[in-house]
Formats: sequence, structure tokens, C-alpha cells
Amino acid sequence: MKKLVLIKGGGDLATGIAHRLYRAGFAIIITEIPCPTVIRRTVAFAQAVYAGKATVEDVTAVLTEPDKAYAILREDKIAVIVDPAAACIDSIKPWAVVDAIIAKYNTGTSLAQAPIVIGVGPGFTAGVDVHAVIETMRGHDLGRVITAGSAQPNTGIPGEIGGYTLERLLRAPEDGIFQAVRQIGEMVKAGDVVAVVGKHAVIAKIGGILRGLLQDGLPVTAGMKIGDIDPRCRPEHCYTISDKARAIGGGVLEALMWLGGNQRG
Repeated sequence: MKKLVLIKGGGDLATGIAHRLYRAGFAIIITEIPCPTVIRRTVAFAQAVYAGKATVEDVTAVLTEPDKAYAILREDKIAVIVDPAAACIDSIKPWAVVDAIIAKYNTGTSLAQAPIVIGVGPGFTAGVDVHAVIETMRGHDLGRVITAGSAQPNTGIPGEIGGYTLERLLRAPEDGIFQAVRQIGEMVKAGDVVAVVGKHAVIAKIGGILRGLLQDGLPVTAGMKIGDIDPRCRPEHCYTISDKARAIGGGVLEALMWLGGNQRG
């Protein structure tokens, strides 16, 4: 069996990590929550929780149970397990654990969980709760492997795309059930109704292509991110891993190779 890496989270950034590690020859198991709130669903292995399987750039992830995960790995696929606490770590005993939940805080990852433990983004301290941290802030240090200290704190402001930051995000206007009116990949104009939450419409603030949209029918809370408009209007961006996810995936791969090499030495 190839070296096994367990990744906590199956969102678009975690999927960029999983995809890169899979292509580099690692066996991958992803743990997820029962109802993932992924926005970029077309490039997220978390979508396997809803659909049974998800394929991103020719790599397929399949929903399974912990005791059947190795059967999926033998089929040369990624295994996805609904396991919010990642309790399966004790029985699976992975070579490495990567916390890519992107919660902005540590939800329970520790150095004791595997020979190599990596935290993605803020909320972790290298040498305290993980062996290495991967920087997720766009800019000069994106994808950097941090072996002492932490990633930059979350600013709450998304990265600029096409000259827009906060304007490109869609957020729930109130608590309620999310109902999509438009679909990922569709073009929208400023003022268009994209979705409905409760009795309130979610209105696009800018024009562009819908790059991300929450799974229909999920309960949401006021202010929760529910969609993403890309003003660059490139349809292929809706169905391919982003530059940010690839950079972070490269950082995780570097950390695994470096830490693994040090262990051998």
C-alpha cells in the first residue's frame, strides 16, 4: 500500500491538496461532516457526501465507510468518510494527517495523531500542535511551509479577483433554508437574483460567472457565505482547481517530503 495520508476536510482547498498528493503517489482518505457547506462544489471531493462520488480533473473520490476505505484505495480512488471528529484515525493509523478544514482555529488536531501532522492556514502552531503549517494567505508567502510559528491571521477579507474582494461574495441575508435560483457556471449581472433564503432574495453585487454556490436545501445563518462570483468570466475556472489550491497543495507535498526525509534520516 502507498503511504496513506488522511486529510480532514474536502472543500476546494483540501481538494487541491488531495489531488496533488494523489498525483504524487500517495493514498488519500478524506474525512467530512454529514452536510458539507462547500461553495466551490464542482471542484470539491466533499461533494461525494451528497452524490456518492465526485471527480475533479480526472481523479475520483468515493463515499464509503471506514472499514471499506482500503477497498476504495485499492481501486486507485480517494476514499471519503463522514467522520466529523476524524475518529477513524485511531483504526486507520495514517502515515500523515493534514488538517485542511480551514476553520481558522484548531478543531482537535494534535501531534499524536500521526508521524507527520500538518495544519493548513491559521489556527495551528508548528512544533506545538502540528509539525508544519502551510500559509494560505494570498501573496508572497502563499504555500510556504512554516516549521516554527503560525500562518498569518485571518483578515476576513477574501483575496482580490478581477479587482473585487468582498463584492464578489454572496452571503445569507438571514437564517433560513438556502434555495438556488441560478447554477454554478451561469453568467449573472449586478442586480440578478441568485438564490433565496427564507423570504429574502440573494442579489449579485457584480457581474460575472457563478464560480461557487452552496448545496441546495441546506440551512444557513445570517452572514454565512453561500456563493462566489468570478468577474473574470472564464467558465473553465468553475471546473478546475484554483491557483491558490494548487499552491497550498504544493506546500503540503513539500512538507511531507521534507518531514518524511528527516524521519528516515
